[in-house]
Amino acid sequence: MKMTSPDMQAIREQVANALIEDLGGELNAANDITANLINEDVSAKATIITREDCVVCGVAWVNQAFALIDESVEVNWHVADGDNVSADTVLVSLEGSARAILTAERTALNFLQTLSATATVTSFYAKLLSNSATKILDTRKTLPGLRYAQKYAVRCGGGQNHRVGLFDAFLIKENHIFSCGGINKAVQRAKEMMPGKLVEVEVENIEELQQAMQAGADIVMLDNFTNEQIQQAVSINNGQCKLEVSGNITNERLASLATLGVDYISSGALTKHVQAIDLSLRINLD
Repeated sequence: MKMTSPDMQAIREQVANALIEDLGGELNAANDITANLINEDVSAKATIITREDCVVCGVAWVNQAFALIDESVEVNWHVADGDNVSADTVLVSLEGSARAILTAERTALNFLQTLSATATVTSFYAKLLSNSATKILDTRKTLPGLRYAQKYAVRCGGGQNHRVGLFDAFLIKENHIFSCGGINKAVQRAKEMMPGKLVEVEVENIEELQQAMQAGADIVMLDNFTNEQIQQAVSINNGQCKLEVSGNITNERLASLATLGVDYISSGALTKHVQAIDLSLRINLD
């Protein structure tokens, strides 16, 4: 499965910032004092291997990490973003300066293991919903600085993106409702301010659901509803607007939620509870 990655300039800046953290505040490979123990003319070959099953994500970030340190390092991928791979699979082969490979190693692995983790968790969730029309969505609960990267990883894992940020869709929550003077006022103001923008309302009970429907919300998020309350909400809604379930989304509960007829299930766990994939870089001198 091939995926279209985010803007390459954004990836370059992201990786450069990560390398700068590692190199004492400047993008200068000479600041890697340990790599400088190796003679400058020493060449090496290396492979990156996964120690566990995963869905791969992060090819562009890895490529950029090595390119920013030394453009002459050859990076040859054996997999693509979105591929399901088994433990002990060789993901990529490297050839070039031993110094450069080792300097870029940790930054490259940090991106690859984190984004692959996001894609892998998403794939697990998506498979639990595969026999239904319900789609798994991410949230804004991403790791700081990795918003676009993790949302790309969610797509690689078979999930869909919720709004990217605060700018591309309305999500009217409890504090917005209180500050605007009610659900109807908040929804109407949103539609007047930016016609055509998606308007979603988070509700905590059936009464608020009915208010959001009457106000003309495009999506209603059922926050921490029980399965019985969700069934009631689906019946009342009768397809009038899209319904999203959020809160208390566990592995055990996910399959049962898929049978209730909601359109979306959103979970911050896709991006904030990930456990990095175990990767290893092995190097061999020419």
